[in-house]
Amino acid sequence: MTIGPVTNSHREISVTEPVSPALERVKTMLFKPFDLGKWFTIGFCAWLAFLGEGGGAGGGFNNSFNNNFNSGNGGSAGESLRHGYHQARDYVVDNLAWIIPLAAVAMVLLLALWLLILWLSSRGKFMFLHCVALDRAELAEPWSKFEREATSLFWFRLVLGLIGMVLMLPMVAGIALMIVRMVLRGEPDAGSIVAAAGLGLIFIAAAIVFALIHKFTTDFVVPIQFLRGGKCLAAWREFWRLLADNAGLFTLYILFQIVLGMAIGIIVLGAIIITCCIAGCLMIIPYIGTVVLLPVLVFKRSYPLYFMRQFGPGYDVFPPAPAAPTVTGLPPPPGVL
Repeated sequence: MTIGPVTNSHREISVTEPVSPALERVKTMLFKPFDLGKWFTIGFCAWLAFLGEGGGAGGGFNNSFNNNFNSGNGGSAGESLRHGYHQARDYVVDNLAWIIPLAAVAMVLLLALWLLILWLSSRGKFMFLHCVALDRAELAEPWSKFEREATSLFWFRLVLGLIGMVLMLPMVAGIALMIVRMVLRGEPDAGSIVAAAGLGLIFIAAAIVFALIHKFTTDFVVPIQFLRGGKCLAAWREFWRLLADNAGLFTLYILFQIVLGMAIGIIVLGAIIITCCIAGCLMIIPYIGTVVLLPVLVFKRSYPLYFMRQFGPGYDVFPPAPAAPTVTGLPPPPGVL
């Protein structure tokens, strides 16, 4: 059943209030009671969900650049770079017969791996959301139940990733080309420096935009798909209306997420120090690291869900609390008969 967007106009929406129920969700899911099997099952869903995801003055710059090229050491370094560049270029030209096929095979393999990771993580995002929203450690049911929604999410992320590559790879290539040209000439070029800096700023701005799209997709669009069913673009259209009507709130949300990220980073670093790096060693092991960090990941998944719930019952992914049982058959109080 499709439910239209519902805004909550009867109370103030807060970015800090969801922290408490999100922490309570972590305790309820993972520690009341503690079940190692449940941890490993939900941890596998979380591992899939996060698969492939990890976040001076111009004059001073020019002076430093000039010093590197004009000083004796800088000149030697620049000459070494130029010599290495020419050697690499000559080697590539002399071995194109096997370099081109090898590069093509490597690109195809990398593309296939990227598509596989993107597809698995799209399925995993719905599986992990299912576990967190319903407090269940299940694999088969969410894998099959949200196949259509996950496939739509996969195509959305694929197109978005390709657009990002088309827009951003030329900027990276342009910056690298300008730097290489200056190195080969052996002297800085003010025009090239300004152009590279401008491209760098555009690259950073584009990276922020794509990061926000990814963030909003994971935090809100996927839960809307979870509630409504259907395609990712339809969920994005609904979320876009919500975002446009509450731009200030979502700006605060992003800023508070940065604060939460810093706090979580400090806590994780503290855990690594306290355990004499044992926790850190476990965290770098695929899947095992996800299980170790499961409380953090459940909190990160729960917080946006509780924030979104404030916009009305149409945005609540959590099932309603069971009603209190009605006690019948008790004798009437004294004096009634």
